[in-house]
Parts: sequence; structure tokens; C-alpha cells
Amino acid sequence: MKNISKEFLAKQEEACKRPHDAYWFAASHKGADVEKCQEAACKNPLCAYWFALKVKGANIEKCQKAACKDFEYACWFAKDIKGVDIEKCQKAVCKSPEYAYIFARDIKGANIEKCQKIACKDPYYAFYFARYIKEANIEYCQKATYKNWYWAKRFAEEIPGADKKKYKILSLL
Repeated sequence: MKNISKEFLAKQEEACKRPHDAYWFAASHKGADVEKCQEAACKNPLCAYWFALKVKGANIEKCQKAACKDFEYACWFAKDIKGVDIEKCQKAVCKSPEYAYIFARDIKGANIEKCQKIACKDPYYAFYFARYIKEANIEYCQKATYKNWYWAKRFAEEIPGADKKKYKILSLL
């Protein structure tokens, strides 16, 4: 049964003025109007993630849409929330080389090729992608490290299947 005292409704109204407070109110008060609180919480990607994670009755699709406005929370959302649309999260995540790598590493069902394309925009993440993602295209990742001699050298020395001859030729140029 919903708590509909005037005091309760006034507290809820006040909480729903700020995303974090709306999330906290719904998570900690039985009888809270989940839809009303969710509407307010979903104005912030982090609060949308928390709402989906902690509030019973949360609309996962609505929370996902809000969380996916930030690649970090989109990644967390895909990792921690059941029943998410992995493709939607991946689309949001694949704006950052760091999070594209993390997504490929941590999320079952990630499109490895799409993540690799973005991760390899940064030689650091190209190196780690090749090192820790089983399905990585080693040649593609190695080419991405050529932008930075340090990562190109480490790649040639440490990644199984790396083309050491190409690296040596490039290091002479």
C-alpha cells in the first residue's frame, strides 16, 4: 500500500527536484512513486544507472537511455543491469578508446570488431586490446601502435603473433 500522507508527498516532491535525491528517495522509501522519481533520476546518467540497479520496478529501457548519454555509465549499465540492450550500450561506449577496450573485455556479447576499431585510436589501448582480448585482430592492433614508438616496441616484443619484422623496419625510418 502506498504511503500517501501529505508529509510523504511533500518530501517526494522535494526529492524529485534533484536527480540524486530522487534516486535516493525511491530506493529508500517504500511507497514512493517510482515513475515520478525515475523521471527525475534519469536527468543524470549516473543516477539513471543507480536507479536501474537499486530500485524495484524501474523501467530499464528508460534508465538505459539516460545512462547511455555517458560512455562510462553505459559501460557500467551493460555490465551490471540484467536485460539491457548491449548494442545500445556499445554504441554509447564506442566513443572512447578506454571504454571500448573495457567493454570488449568485460561485456559478454560485445561486438569485438567495433570495440577494437575505437580502442585502436589510442596506441595504449591497442596494445592492451591485443594483449587481453582473445578475438583481437593482432595485425590491426599493431598498426595502431605505430603512432607511438614506445607502444610499437612493446607490442612487437610482448604480443604473441606480432610482426617483429615490420616493427624493425619502421624503427629504422
